[in-house]
Amino acid sequence: MENTLPMPKTLKNWRIEEITGYKPKTTFYTDFSLAELFGEKGIRETFNLAFNEWKNNAVYITEFTMALNWKCWEHQHNTPLMELYLELYEKMDAWCVNNLTGDDLTYYYETTD
Repeated sequence: MENTLPMPKTLKNWRIEEITGYKPKTTFYTDFSLAELFGEKGIRETFNLAFNEWKNNAVYITEFTMALNWKCWEHQHNTPLMELYLELYEKMDAWCVNNLTGDDLTYYYETTD
């Protein structure tokens, strides 16, 4: 598959702790930043691998969803890339709401609020 998305030229730092106080526990944001170098296929492969590996860990899957949301905002001026991340974020948010329960769902809502 040909890379049709305009790709960023540098990796950005995920400033979420500086802005929100949330300290990342994973490398999901950086993983997606690296995947961007391989275009849509790389981003989708990273998404699928990470989701399959971590879907049973509420803390990690919450951060996974947060990283996707952050990427939407990061690429708000790169419409094709923003739309891809928005699609993946909406998919994950719906998955979390429909599959997490009890304390895990509470954690998701409190952390992403």
